[in-house]
Amino acid sequence: MSLGDEHDSRRTEDAYSTVGGTRQTRTRLPEGEGADVYGGARRPVRASRSMIMVVGVVALLVAAIAFANRGDSGGGTSDDPKHTGSNPTAASGAKPVEGKTGGIASGFAQTEQGAQSAAANYVVALGSDGMYNQARRHEIVSTVYAPDVAAARQGDLDRAYSGPEFLSRIGLKPDGTAPNGLIFISRFNPVGSKVEAYGNGTASVSVWYSALFGLAGEGSKNPVSEGWYTNTFQLKWVGNDWKVTDFTQKDGPAPVGRDQAAATAKDMADAVEQYGGFTYAR
Repeated sequence: MSLGDEHDSRRTEDAYSTVGGTRQTRTRLPEGEGADVYGGARRPVRASRSMIMVVGVVALLVAAIAFANRGDSGGGTSDDPKHTGSNPTAASGAKPVEGKTGGIASGFAQTEQGAQSAAANYVVALGSDGMYNQARRHEIVSTVYAPDVAAARQGDLDRAYSGPEFLSRIGLKPDGTAPNGLIFISRFNPVGSKVEAYGNGTASVSVWYSALFGLAGEGSKNPVSEGWYTNTFQLKWVGNDWKVTDFTQKDGPAPVGRDQAAATAKDMADAVEQYGGFTYAR
């Protein structure tokens, strides 16, 4: 499946949906003369189709490109009703993992909770700006995926994340860095998770998350936008930890947007630099 095929199949008539299935919420922009959104004049309530297309491409990139040659993943199943994913995400009181591999939390327990923690952390890693740097991308891939899967997918991921046309469309330079004076943000923020299936050393876990993506700073033509998605990971117990063998992605559920003023270019750039991202555990 190509990225173009993915986009064509996800078009809807929803008022908040456009190319790529990216749902954009309505915002009240800054008032007054000189007020701008990321360095320009006051923008209309609805974002341009070209900008939404760019965000949609990025949000779908991991699922549509990384698994272009996806095969059967054979996740475990269970007849126990509690494994249907009906239990809400809740703090368990168990201590989070203390280990790290390649800067990513590791050493998750071989339990349903451990599988959910692994999946949430992997959403964060796969949605990070590190995926646009070759050395960091290789480190993330070798840490998150099962070894045989990592070896098979690395070339596809390199081509996807380093393609000059793609990087140009999202406003990055050929080396994957932001233009001078701008800050690139790609940050996925898990909201909840649930176990779809568990057993025999495998797990299927869905993670619901919001995604922030764009360039922050004065004069940005690709201001930071938000989208909502759900990834379902197929995990396998390998080398005393959970590793990804496959995953799928779908849009939403997306909440109704509040009428809030969009941040100025400076405020958004400052927030990106001052507020670090989280890792996740249950």
